[in-house]
Amino acid sequence: MRFTKMHGNGNDFLLIDCFESYVSDPAGFAVRACQPHTGVGADGLVLLEPGESAPYAMRVFNKDGSEAEMCGNAARCVGKYLYERGITCDKEITLETGAGLTNLQIETEGGRVTRVTVDMGTPVLEPRLIPVDMAGQTVLNHRMQVLGQMWFVTCVSVGNPHCVIFVRDPEVIDLPVVGPAFEHHPLFPKHTNVEFVHVADRSTLQMRVWERGAGETLSCGTGACAALVAAVLCGHCDRTVRAEMAGGEFSLHWNADDNHVYLTGPAAFVFDGEWAEE
Repeated sequence: MRFTKMHGNGNDFLLIDCFESYVSDPAGFAVRACQPHTGVGADGLVLLEPGESAPYAMRVFNKDGSEAEMCGNAARCVGKYLYERGITCDKEITLETGAGLTNLQIETEGGRVTRVTVDMGTPVLEPRLIPVDMAGQTVLNHRMQVLGQMWFVTCVSVGNPHCVIFVRDPEVIDLPVVGPAFEHHPLFPKHTNVEFVHVADRSTLQMRVWERGAGETLSCGTGACAALVAAVLCGHCDRTVRAEMAGGEFSLHWNADDNHVYLTGPAAFVFDGEWAEE
């Protein structure tokens, strides 16, 4: 079975073109193939499939086998794959995801994709829809005790659930300990992604992310979008920012006219390979 390894700002995936291949057990395959020593090594598995409501569909499986509704980095990788592999010559692509339809805008230079903008849609703030096991209309600067410490959390869904926490220095957070404590907290019935964010100025966010089902990753597109929304709601930044993570930078804009969040960043090919099943 052929695959292509790609990454968006260091968030890496094994992409399988299901127009040519078939994966009978994607969750199990994700667990095997994403292992760093006995497999290929990746944060997740991406299946490119025919869509029901659009020409192309994307399914994303984390390296623990759980399926993610949406992934901004994976969507950009799919856009680059579709264009540079000659599957489409369109620079505007509608992609079906587990969170619904999204639009991709392809930027090119010399026939190569330099950046992809993903329309991440309208952020969801109502707790029952994120979901968060709380009453009310929003979870904004909510006090929450985890591991004996008080934290202030803001919760958002941008196709998948996020818990955003503003801190002075994300680098001092013991992420392998603190991240899972939030991810599996009873307050989050479907678990959650967790962002630790420092507001450097009104147009710059510096952050680390603990991804649900994947652990710490070098970058997270949906996490960056959630951080922007939370920062605007809390009065920390403007609607257009740069998000800095270990794997690189994103450009983000929360449009006041249509209420959609737009994520722009690069995507890259790493290599093509062939998986030999046991």
